[in-house]
Amino acid sequence: MTSKAIQVRKPTVPAVRPSIALALGGGGARGLAHILMLEVFDELGLRPCIIAGTSIGAIFGAAYASGLSAKLIRAHAEEVLGSKRYGLARLLISARSEPILKILNILPVRSSLLAPEPLLDMVLPSKLARDFAQLQIPLKIVATDFYAQEQVVIDSGPLRSAIAASMALPAIFTPVVRSRDQLLMDGGLVNPLPFDVLAGTADIVVAVDVSGASTGPGARIQPTAFEALVASSQILQRSIVREKLKAQQPDIYIDVEVDAFNVLGFHKFRDILSAAEPAKAQLRRQLQRGKTPFLHVMSHNTAARGLYEKLGFRNYRETVVRVVTRT
Repeated sequence: MTSKAIQVRKPTVPAVRPSIALALGGGGARGLAHILMLEVFDELGLRPCIIAGTSIGAIFGAAYASGLSAKLIRAHAEEVLGSKRYGLARLLISARSEPILKILNILPVRSSLLAPEPLLDMVLPSKLARDFAQLQIPLKIVATDFYAQEQVVIDSGPLRSAIAASMALPAIFTPVVRSRDQLLMDGGLVNPLPFDVLAGTADIVVAVDVSGASTGPGARIQPTAFEALVASSQILQRSIVREKLKAQQPDIYIDVEVDAFNVLGFHKFRDILSAAEPAKAQLRRQLQRGKTPFLHVMSHNTAARGLYEKLGFRNYRETVVRVVTRT
């Protein structure tokens, strides 16, 4: 009597690609760097499951969540910032403060320079969704409630007014009336890098910080009164980000080195993108590591925790352990 060896196939754990949440911070013209970060997602074939944005981060977050590719967003930005058709908009948001000061001098003291929504109508892509319900990716937009003096997270209703509220920097843009009880301003005043509003929404939270850093020796210039006014907001935002990072960190933090650029320097579009290339490469490396299959484990699994630590990852997430595969 002959017997045949019976081969028993061990059950395998299906590979699961981790979900990714993306936070895009505020920073004025420095936020043009967000375009490159979105290009990384497209080039790697990744798609955030949710996006949060503040100020210019809300603009690009809304465009991407509407289904526009990073390539189209970049082409549209180049058209807007390079076309004579948008000359007035470029003047009003450029770093050349003297023409702006002249305009401010002839306006009533209680008036700001311009309303944000008409400007958005000029510069936003025509294919941008009109309402949050039309978005292909869920989106959270951060603004500041003037009366309550606190953060407001908007994730429903008209999209353009939410973006306008998030970017309404005081002294430049008028506040936005979102409802009868809400007067909203720039979200950077309370949460310039809104990765915390994405807590629990995905396996990995990516935060892109374009708030800038201190000016180094040899690169210091005497600011005009208007430049100092605008820069004071950025100093506040950078301070808020630093304090937030002491208490909580995203899984992937990208600090884009765009410190050399004025927050209103939209006319330096190509220079800002060039300066952001190293950050783009850094994000690519981080996300390529994250494309390795994940094994979900219980938080009390000490063996899994030990494996994670042996692999050299510092930001351990109790619900997710990365498994390295060799071919």
